[in-house]
Amino acid sequence: MDDSVEELMRKISGHDAVVFSAGAHGTGMDKTTLIDGKGLEKAAAAATRAGVSRFVLVSVFPDALRGGGAGEGFEHYIKVKKTADVHLTRTGLDWLIVRPGTLLDTPGTGRVTAGPAVECGDVHRDDVAAFIDTALHEPALNRVIVELTAGDTPVADAVARLASSAA
Repeated sequence: MDDSVEELMRKISGHDAVVFSAGAHGTGMDKTTLIDGKGLEKAAAAATRAGVSRFVLVSVFPDALRGGGAGEGFEHYIKVKKTADVHLTRTGLDWLIVRPGTLLDTPGTGRVTAGPAVECGDVHRDDVAAFIDTALHEPALNRVIVELTAGDTPVADAVARLASSAA
């Protein structure tokens, strides 16, 4: 939140990729804007300046908590995340946007449902991390948005299927 683009650039320099998974976690709309919105913009600019073209953004599932009376703060979060998605897609980076369903803190299963559009559902944080780890090594998953929930497909197979359809 406090780092300048130049400070982030120095931290990013020499790495193969950036995974932006920062979040304000309900600390208020101002921090949501600074972290989830402006933070993404600074990180993308820093990655560009550092010559690190691979950039993965952990976003939000578009249907998350819809119709559940989530409140003004959550609606603001959804709007900021969407603006961040749009910003990233307009950069020259080799981006991948991952939109996980409702995150679960229980141990993952190693199985997911992944695609450009899937039904809303839960997903284990472990499985989101495993998906990103595998996707980082798949160059065909470039400039695509993937929605991700718990499912029956092993993570490696899900990534391979997406890569073959993206190629």
